[in-house]
Amino acid sequence: MSDRTMTRQVLLFISVLSLSSVHGQVSYSIPEEMAKGSLVGNIAQDLGLDINRLKSGKARIYTGDSAEYIELNKERGVLLIKDRIDREALCGQTTPCALHFQIILENPMEFYTITVEITDVNDNNPSFEKSDVQFKISESAVSGAKFILDGAMDQDVGINGLQRYTLKPADNFALELHNQADGNKNVEMVLKKPLDREKVEQISLILTAVDGGEPPLSGTMQILITVLDANDNPPVFTQHIYKATVTEHSPKGTLVTSVSASDADHGSNSKVTYSVRNTLDDVREMFDVNEDNGEIRLIGNIDYEKTRRFQISLRASDDGGLTDSCKVIVEVVDTNDNKPNINIMSKSNVISEDAKAGTVVTMMNIQDPDSGDNGRVQCSINENIPFAMKSTSNNFFTVVTDSDLDRERAPEYNISVTCSDEGVPSLSSSVTLTLQISDVNDNAPVFERSSYEAYIIENNTPGLSIFTVKARDADWNQNARVSYILEESSVNGVPVSSYVSVSADSGIVHSVRSFDYEQIKDFQFSVKAQDGGSPPLSSNVTVKIMIQDQNDNAPQVLYPVQTSSSLVAEMVPRSADVGYLVTKVVAVDVDSGQNAWLSYKLQKGTDRALFEVGLQNGEIRTIRQVNDKDAVKQRLTVVVEDNGQSSRSATVNVNVVVADSFPEVLSEFTDFTHDKDYNDNLTFYLVLALAVVSFLFITCLVVIISVKIYRWRQSRVLYHSNLPVIPYYPPRYADTLGTGTLQHVYNYEVCRTTDSRKSDCKFVRPCSQNVLIMDPSSTGTMQRMQSEQNILDEPDSPLEQKPPNADWRFTQGQRPGPSGAGGPPEMAMGTGPWPNPPTEAEQLQALMAAANEVSEATATLGPGTMGLSTRYSPQFTLQHVPDYRQNVYIPGSTATLTSNPQQQQQMAAQQQALQAQPSEASAQPEPPKAAQTPASKKKSTKKEKK
Repeated sequence: MSDRTMTRQVLLFISVLSLSSVHGQVSYSIPEEMAKGSLVGNIAQDLGLDINRLKSGKARIYTGDSAEYIELNKERGVLLIKDRIDREALCGQTTPCALHFQIILENPMEFYTITVEITDVNDNNPSFEKSDVQFKISESAVSGAKFILDGAMDQDVGINGLQRYTLKPADNFALELHNQADGNKNVEMVLKKPLDREKVEQISLILTAVDGGEPPLSGTMQILITVLDANDNPPVFTQHIYKATVTEHSPKGTLVTSVSASDADHGSNSKVTYSVRNTLDDVREMFDVNEDNGEIRLIGNIDYEKTRRFQISLRASDDGGLTDSCKVIVEVVDTNDNKPNINIMSKSNVISEDAKAGTVVTMMNIQDPDSGDNGRVQCSINENIPFAMKSTSNNFFTVVTDSDLDRERAPEYNISVTCSDEGVPSLSSSVTLTLQISDVNDNAPVFERSSYEAYIIENNTPGLSIFTVKARDADWNQNARVSYILEESSVNGVPVSSYVSVSADSGIVHSVRSFDYEQIKDFQFSVKAQDGGSPPLSSNVTVKIMIQDQNDNAPQVLYPVQTSSSLVAEMVPRSADVGYLVTKVVAVDVDSGQNAWLSYKLQKGTDRALFEVGLQNGEIRTIRQVNDKDAVKQRLTVVVEDNGQSSRSATVNVNVVVADSFPEVLSEFTDFTHDKDYNDNLTFYLVLALAVVSFLFITCLVVIISVKIYRWRQSRVLYHSNLPVIPYYPPRYADTLGTGTLQHVYNYEVCRTTDSRKSDCKFVRPCSQNVLIMDPSSTGTMQRMQSEQNILDEPDSPLEQKPPNADWRFTQGQRPGPSGAGGPPEMAMGTGPWPNPPTEAEQLQALMAAANEVSEATATLGPGTMGLSTRYSPQFTLQHVPDYRQNVYIPGSTATLTSNPQQQQQMAAQQQALQAQPSEASAQPEPPKAAQTPASKKKSTKKEKK
């Protein structure tokens, strides 16, 4: 089939019919045996339909009770082969062979009639009923004698059907073909020359039937001929064509007709035998021929709806092998044995109550396989309903609306359809259709109130629910479903949608922003309630939102003006009496109500007993007589507080000058500006202080680490030094585990400014440091160190070197302790206080002598040791390392080791213990004070001035 060229012809007929139904007819021609999925035709293009129309109309194929060989592809709009089509099984020998079906569309309802003609394909070989046939031919048969052969049957039709025969060998016989009225060919074997039984008793011939297909197909049958003597007259039928009728569903054994043939011969040669030659149309299963008398009787069930006519080929033969043939045509008579079959092609379960008259509700196809009046059908529906039955074409009916519908009066209809044929007796069928009447949106939503007012406190949270609008709709289902829409409008030039939003389902009004009462006090907008109908109906309502004030603004002072460029001061004459109006604090609060009620209070002032502030009016008045003792400059701080919950306040500084003339005011005016500068620079000072503290902290860390490293290195140097030891103990010395220190003496210089606002105090600095360090093993050296500034604060400033004072040196015999007139040995070991403690002058002389001795001793150490870079730079042995934590300057360094808190506490405890002992030192006369140097006099003078 794939090697052949298949032609497809399409005939399109479209006609527009009444009742808004479009009925068109399209014809296609396709060959049989096409593969599944093969294209039949582009139905959308041929009908002029859009593919979207096929989808929206839910296009489908309606075939009734017939098998469905064609399917519709709505995506492509084409017809495809759904199942293999065998023309011979579908139509047999009937031509033309066609499939009839309808394509149904909805919304609106339409249907189209499609006819697909099935053309024959050469897929069947010609076949004989018998593979071989025998003839007995008398040798007396003359040339030209004819012998009828059983023709071959080909289920194909047209050019693919049987076309020709061939007979081999053709020595004695030839073939003759005779066309018959039904289109078939009668095959006859004609004797060309007489037979000679004595030469050939048996003859075998091959009859070949060939069709007209491409390539041609063929079938064969073997002919065996027995040559006889003396039968030279064949039987002859009385008619070439016999006609008969039979009623469908006739019982088996019913006599259909009889045929007769005669033979002019006598004896056995004249005896005629009848037989059926057909091989198609199931003739042998339906009819039987008596071979002796030629009666044809019914042996099967006749159904008019399946086969309406039978054609029987009969043959009459005598014993001599002579034959004749005839045809019997049997017509089947229909009986009314089928009820009308009601097929619902398309129906609407719901119809709108506003549907116009003539709207198609249901489309039906009525099938009655009977013929004539038996197949002619009439349909009707029940009365008293607004519907009518109309026929659009043969066997197609529609139910349409006949008048206006009202859902409130009848929400549902049951339509009974009855179809009857015109047979006798008449047969009928009925079906009941249920139709719902849908609602029409004819009622608009109605709000519960004509207008709405709502209140909301300012500074609300965005998204806060304010209130709810509600509307109801009298319609049903979707038409009663209300949606709420915020109408477009503007508030102060801003879209209202930036203020509020409305929930479409619930009608809840939400705030979109946080409201400010000071900017907007109220606004209104419109909300539309719209139902879900089509077209939708709606109504509007006005909503007014009132903003309630909240105490969110502090009072603002309008007077006196607080500016950074100038200073405002009020002048009060010294002659002012009680109740004198100095000035008035003017303040406002942008809030409303009690949130804007202001009260004035005097928070602080230079002289609170001189002024008062009016609680309600903010007037500053004198409450007593101004006198000369009152300060010229008066500074008042007034607090302005509102009455909100909770309240908010603002402060204002009022500068008052007590003076009688303007020049006096100018002399004090600069001091006021100083206060203003102080306030302006406060932030700068705070930031600067934070930076300085951070810098000092980092510097201290670096210094501490450096000191630790330096102490470790210094201890290694001091371990090898051999310095003289002065076992000299100061007054109130207490031995604590063999070690002792003199108490620290600190002199501080306190510097204060005249303006306490700018700087209340100046950080103190040590003016001198006195350190006494004792060696427990009596080999150490007591030293005195003095410095004029704290080296930790200024580590980079070098100390000025001065030569030792020769006046402070002692001879070897004058030095106390083991070097001179030493005391008891136990004193040298540091086991207790001296029995006769020296005076302070003697102690000072001993300290200075020890320092000079140490200076001379260290001068001989050479450059390999740490040199003296400052005044009073002694070297120490390893035994003195624990005592170097008391603000002792380390030679060769610019840092000073400070004492730790534990040693200071131990030293303080030792001093308290020494003070508590009833020593003889308390009874000794006070040593003469050292003469004041010019530097010391200068310092004392400064202290007195301060």
